[in-house]
Amino acid sequence: MHDFNYRKNTLYCEDLEVARFAKKVPTPFYLYSQKTIADHYLKIKDAFSALSPLICYSVKANSNLAILNILIKLGAGLDIVSGGELYRAKRVNCPAKKIVYASVGKTAQEIKRALVEGILLFNIESYAELVQLNKIAEKEKKRPLVALRVNPDINPKTHKYITTGKKGTKFGIGLEEAQGIFLRKDNFPFLRLEGIHIHIGSQITDYLPYVRALKKIKELIRRLRKKKIKISYLDIGGGFGIVYNQENPRTAQELAEKIIPLIKGLGVKLILEPGRFIVGNSGILVTKVLYIKEAAEKRFIIVDAAMNDLLRPSLYGAYHKISPLIVSKDSKADSLVPADIVGPVCESGDFLGKNRRISVREGEYLAVMSAGAYGFSMASNYNSRPRCAEYLVKGKQAYLIRKKETYADLVGKEFIKPKLIK
Repeated sequence: MHDFNYRKNTLYCEDLEVARFAKKVPTPFYLYSQKTIADHYLKIKDAFSALSPLICYSVKANSNLAILNILIKLGAGLDIVSGGELYRAKRVNCPAKKIVYASVGKTAQEIKRALVEGILLFNIESYAELVQLNKIAEKEKKRPLVALRVNPDINPKTHKYITTGKKGTKFGIGLEEAQGIFLRKDNFPFLRLEGIHIHIGSQITDYLPYVRALKKIKELIRRLRKKKIKISYLDIGGGFGIVYNQENPRTAQELAEKIIPLIKGLGVKLILEPGRFIVGNSGILVTKVLYIKEAAEKRFIIVDAAMNDLLRPSLYGAYHKISPLIVSKDSKADSLVPADIVGPVCESGDFLGKNRRISVREGEYLAVMSAGAYGFSMASNYNSRPRCAEYLVKGKQAYLIRKKETYADLVGKEFIKPKLIK
């Protein structure tokens, strides 16, 4: 569900006519619906209300300060994975006790900063990291709350690049190793080792992987409590899937109906880390058609957005629906020769969609749908292309929430050193 809809063949974001807006600003650009962001957060909050969870939005999905601010105002916490994301969290005044910190490679400097800020929970991914945190905590005279990220060896049936809870991935600690660490928790006197964290993957469209993972975690908790080990927090991550194409993902309510009975009565504080579910369908990438290339072997729609603006199709082979901002009344798209929608970047992998039947002319605009998650946050300056602007819509009004970069921005931190040249 989202707030992008056609009215008389014209795409609207909430009550904003997107094509009219696109003529006023440089393309490409990202456009987000504030209502969709809020609605999707509240769907999860309502669905899991029986457990009063702490919902920590996954900052990596889309880290724009305006979006973070919306969610903080609604009561969300934040799931961070870097010092930069911690900095963003503090810029929007996220309460420290609503911040949880994952990542397999936290640096000593990042750990120290998070300790000083007094975040709620460190999700620890290896024994070596636990040793490092204990050492820094002693030096800083802190005793932080810690959860072990347990790898339950579950196949979530998603893309291999976003599978994170199966053996062979870099994430988490195996069940048996985790149990052993808990039993030796006295080796870490400067840590409160009281939590378990799992995150089995992203874009998961069924509840069964969660059920299988949680059954394993429940058994681990049972064994630990028999040994008088205290477990106060259970962070089950995120990864709830959305509709990109023909998927049929479970609703928040359906997920909650399967997950709540497994957790209720465990006596733990539940933490959720949704990202894509909240922002994925809240945003689109708007791009202008530069050329139609009718080659003998292939038809190409060449646009001004590229893989540096939206990497997912090139990186994952991910599908995004692509639609004209204005659908021609006499459009016969079904009869068109399929076309690849491609950008200007000098890579054969630079495409936004392949084999799409789209009726569009040069100078018209397309919307790449479901681009609110892992769109701008994965953008780059490849080919020295400035990153595009971001806008947030509320009702009929679009607000600039990130300026388009300039050429000067591209080189602003670089230095010419004449002395290096003989």
